Amino acid sequence: MSTGIGNAALAYARVWHLVDARGQVLGRLGGQIAQTLMGKHKPIYDPSADCGDYVVVVNAKHIAVTGRKREQKLYRHHSGYPGGLKEITFERLQEKSPEKIIEKAVSGMLPKNRLRKVRLGRLMVYPDAEHPYMENIIKRYDTKIPLVTQPIE
Repeated sequence: MSTGIGNAALAYARVWHLVDARGQVLGRLGGQIAQTLMGKHKPIYDPSADCGDYVVVVNAKHIAVTGRKREQKLYRHHSGYPGGLKEITFERLQEKSPEKIIEKAVSGMLPKNRLRKVRLGRLMVYPDAEHPYMENIIKRYDTKIPLVTQPIE
């Protein structure tokens, strides 16, 4: 017989995190965001349970990449019709919609299962510093990797 101590609802409570992407490397930042969305930073983490937090990413258009990825990296998708393969470079996608770059990076780092779409729903990405969730933010990531959470005063 097992008896639980404490309030389980408090353990599963979702916290809002603010991440500033200015000058951050895309891959490292995406991995940290994916872990937060999955809830791996919590002691109650269970791969089959959805216990992750909300993440708000600002300044997405100032994300950094290493090497020559800015000119060479391609994002591909298919329309479903014959010959319908579409390609767009990192530079063009950053001009057109910079939030999709971070969403695609985080999506590729999440497990490919039924929880993936639900977890991505808790990721909000904005190209500039303005966002509508300012009163919800409880933790703010520091600008250094590894990401360290600090309470907001």
